[in-house]
Amino acid sequence: MNSKKIDMTAGPIMKNVFLFAIPIIFGNVLQQLYTTVDTLVIGKYCGKTSLAAVGTSSQPVEVFLCIFLGIGSGVSILVSQSIGSKDSRRIIHLCKTSVFFIFVCGIPLSVLGYLASPFLLKFMGVPADTWNAALTYTRIIFLGTIGSLGYNMNAGILRGMGDSKASLWFLIASGIVNVILDIVFVALLKMDVGGAALATIIAMFVSWCISILYIRNKFRELDFPVFSLHFYAAELRAILTIGLPIGLNNSLYSFGHMAMQTMINAQGSTFMAGLSVTGRITGCSNIAITALSSAATTFSGQNFGARNIERLRKGYIKIPVVSAMITLAFGLFFIAVRMPILRVFSADTEVLMYASRYVIITLLSQWMFALFNGIMCFVNGVGLVKYTTVINLLMLWAVRIPSGYLIMKFFDGTFIMLCFPISFAFGMFCMIGYYLFSPKWKAVIQQKSVS
Repeated sequence: MNSKKIDMTAGPIMKNVFLFAIPIIFGNVLQQLYTTVDTLVIGKYCGKTSLAAVGTSSQPVEVFLCIFLGIGSGVSILVSQSIGSKDSRRIIHLCKTSVFFIFVCGIPLSVLGYLASPFLLKFMGVPADTWNAALTYTRIIFLGTIGSLGYNMNAGILRGMGDSKASLWFLIASGIVNVILDIVFVALLKMDVGGAALATIIAMFVSWCISILYIRNKFRELDFPVFSLHFYAAELRAILTIGLPIGLNNSLYSFGHMAMQTMINAQGSTFMAGLSVTGRITGCSNIAITALSSAATTFSGQNFGARNIERLRKGYIKIPVVSAMITLAFGLFFIAVRMPILRVFSADTEVLMYASRYVIITLLSQWMFALFNGIMCFVNGVGLVKYTTVINLLMLWAVRIPSGYLIMKFFDGTFIMLCFPISFAFGMFCMIGYYLFSPKWKAVIQQKSVS
């Protein structure tokens, strides 16, 4: 197979994990960079109501898109298991079925999202002074969802195969395109948030196209199609069996974020703008979470597919704990330097006060989410997605949203971010409990390795 692929079934565990994770970390930094450019350009040339509009508009898109991104995670898990079991024929079938899925779902999703945008923003209680900008941004982003879906599906396939470096180059290309178009559309042509949204979706289409060319060139044995109306029923069932629970979970989770956003919006556009700015810091501080969680899924899937259970036992505690330690270190660093960073985005004293409070509270607790997410992804990698789905939903709907509502009703709504550490702790202890007491998990790790 290709030399760029990392074989998680052999060699030093953490070395392979870091080799796999580092390109994803750099990719996450790049994503934060070009979303930061969005924020900088909008903050400089448009004002705080436009900042608030962009901050609140990402949630409706996530509700729809996360279902299909979860299905992409299912593809990644199945590809990693097939790599472990050396089933090349199944990988080809999975790729063709995934391309079919992109087009069958991506186009209707764009149309539905465009039409549903006003209703979603109304549900979120978007203030009148940000309504028009939020509607414009949301509708344009929805029209570009097929590009985002296509890129993320292809990136998932590559991660499942052990190739995490390619996505970094895709993001470099899209990041450059995004920065240039931000400056042209917003700063020069004065297109406000519509220009920022248009720059974002064009950049994502660039990533998708490059990912197709890369897979077709580097993995010729996959016979990867640009467009497909053909699918394999058995593989589609397997993808949906694993990916749909993850996708529905992600979507309901994002819908819950919309519910959270309604409580944030109730505090006014200044508070909204403050939290929109903090996303640049919190996003950078948790870059290890996504990368090491992806590594955990691929490590778990490949070794489970190879029936290398002894190696699973060596990695299932080590990887999540390292993720938590790195996340805590990043969190403490960004808390220390938060004010100089925040002042780049806004000079408004009240916006900075709310932003600083949010950064401190969330980053002191994000290590718990890292540990939770690392365990969850490790468990998902072997195909045990039901428990993780339930816990993820409970963490949001039974803990975070109710605690946020209680904080807003009986204390001070501008401290609503306290609901995050409460829910992180709940999720972390539930997943630790799964490791310790679940018969299904014990049945996995107590199997004998296949030599």
